[in-house]
Amino acid sequence: MREFSHATKSANPDYLDVAEPVMPPTFLTTVSFWSPPGRSVFSKVKMDLRRLLHGGQEYTFHGPPPAAGTTLTVQTRVDDIYEKEGKRGGTMTFVVTVSEFRDEAGRLVAEARSTAIETGKPATQEAGGS
Repeated sequence: MREFSHATKSANPDYLDVAEPVMPPTFLTTVSFWSPPGRSVFSKVKMDLRRLLHGGQEYTFHGPPPAAGTTLTVQTRVDDIYEKEGKRGGTMTFVVTVSEFRDEAGRLVAEARSTAIETGKPATQEAGGS
């Protein structure tokens, strides 16, 4: 958590200077680093990762953020899939996922809601662009 805090340029002493730092809220995003290949929720809904955009992220904590040493388990589910017509890239597919983080006793500690967007067409270089 300290390394993550340094990487995100945090100066908060709760993340850096105490024996058991509390988790920075966005630290939950790092769970994706430990997903086995081919097991992400995006592979299950057949999204083309070459056309994937990050559409948003929000976190809800059900109590104080966990401290270092807390073991969390995570379960991610698809909450919604919908389409919208884009202005330049064709139909866009939106996939909203919810990841639930539970402590050793099974209590819901935090939730992460994420929106991914698959563009209808691959990105192209605009005229006059570099």
